[in-house]
Amino acid sequence: MLRLSIVETSDLHGSILPINYGNNKYLPAGLAKVSTYLKELREKNPNVLTIDNGDLIQGTPLTYHYVKKLSTKENPMIKVLNHLQYDAAVIGNHEFNYGDAILKQAVNSSDFPWLSANILEEETGVPFLGKPYIIKVVEDVRIVILGVTTHYIPNWENPEHIKGLSFEDAYESTKKWVNFIQINENPDLLVVSYHGGFERDPLSGQQTETLTGENQGYKMCKEISGIDVLLTGHQHRKIATKINGVLVLQPGVSGNIVGQADITLDKRNGKWEVIRKEASLVSLDEVSPDQEVIEIIKEYEQATQMWLDKPIGKIKGDMSMSNAQEIRTRDHALIEFINKVQMHVSGATISNTALFHNNALGFPSDVTMRDIVSNYIYPNTLKVIKITGQDIKDALERSATYFIINSDGKLDVNPSFTTPKPQHYNYDMWEGIDYILDISKPVGERVIKLERNECVLDLSKEYEVVMNNYRAGGGGDYIMYKNKPVIKDIPMDMSELIANYILEKREIEATVNNNWKIIW
Repeated sequence: MLRLSIVETSDLHGSILPINYGNNKYLPAGLAKVSTYLKELREKNPNVLTIDNGDLIQGTPLTYHYVKKLSTKENPMIKVLNHLQYDAAVIGNHEFNYGDAILKQAVNSSDFPWLSANILEEETGVPFLGKPYIIKVVEDVRIVILGVTTHYIPNWENPEHIKGLSFEDAYESTKKWVNFIQINENPDLLVVSYHGGFERDPLSGQQTETLTGENQGYKMCKEISGIDVLLTGHQHRKIATKINGVLVLQPGVSGNIVGQADITLDKRNGKWEVIRKEASLVSLDEVSPDQEVIEIIKEYEQATQMWLDKPIGKIKGDMSMSNAQEIRTRDHALIEFINKVQMHVSGATISNTALFHNNALGFPSDVTMRDIVSNYIYPNTLKVIKITGQDIKDALERSATYFIINSDGKLDVNPSFTTPKPQHYNYDMWEGIDYILDISKPVGERVIKLERNECVLDLSKEYEVVMNNYRAGGGGDYIMYKNKPVIKDIPMDMSELIANYILEKREIEATVNNNWKIIW
């Protein structure tokens, strides 16, 4: 009899230390805590496999600073995973955010293989990193780990970062490779690690999102036979259950939780059989960070902290924020400022941006890099695209679906923007046009005012609009932007553009021109 534990991390997003870089306060997350837990688990049972399910190398100021200032050194995330003796990692969509060179550098310095069966070299059709799956033998149990990645990446990523790659449908690829593995590898245990999530409720099977193909976990469990364990991620959900006999895990975000599959196998008639399997989510709230890991990244952390505290300039007036909901209902100095920066660097006279998360604090009177990267948390670049007035109206209608009127008659957030994954970043606010959205109106009819230069916007006319690269590619279901002419591509990250703008001006006045509002 063999008892095996498979520990999954997913969507770590650059988190190693248990701190919030916005204020350096304690945050119960990170690989340093994961390390402590793995040490304790391995002492109890040496038969432990560790798999990272993707979105590893992007997401904190630590990893951003590494890419911009220390990229000749080993990637800190890889350094820690090597130390923890991970068995495999899967490519996530955010692995491409910093470009091909940074990703390949991370892969080449890893002591473990990176997997993705459905990201292919366009010319040859072979898997991008050459490995769709690996075989691990524990005692004489053959364990196959197959990696797949959401194929929706081209809808979000900068085309230059995925040049020469094609993305095969994740479900179809999984089905093909599971069949291949069963015929050719004779596995005792088949694990699929899928950087993607669930399009349906895992328990009821009820559809929970538009079936775009971004998430196909439920379909995999229901329609592909032979999978023993499905490790998932991408949605940042907390899931430990069984679907159609398949053990399923998804361990949240940032390493606050690990997913654990405990498998018992018994040898019967000369063949190993799975006789028991259990899924659990292990909270690391009370786990202390491993001092060894803290020491490993000490050099990176010290350099990051010095960079974050670097003074940039001053704000004259109020650009702070305390209520994210209010900011999304009427013009605010922080949003107006970001749009102004985008228009300044691009030359466009119309701009949109989002408030990316609800914990943003805005800018204090004395601005540092810490303030900038805490508010603008993604490594977005900018694109100027040419769209029609009708496209602008359609985009505003898409943003307007962010709101609903709840049963108490109050303005509320549409659950589709919060469940299963928060998507506040898919609500945009504009500069260069004047508009009013009336949430009491039916969806699709909420734009009741849309003007430019005090005239009704011409829906047939074309306009040049600046926005981040994610949105310009249609990310967030803004399909009206897809395949539109790119007038200008600005490859520098927005956090750098904001910092350079403040450094140039030295003092920024907080202004609000009240060009838009929400009514209900």
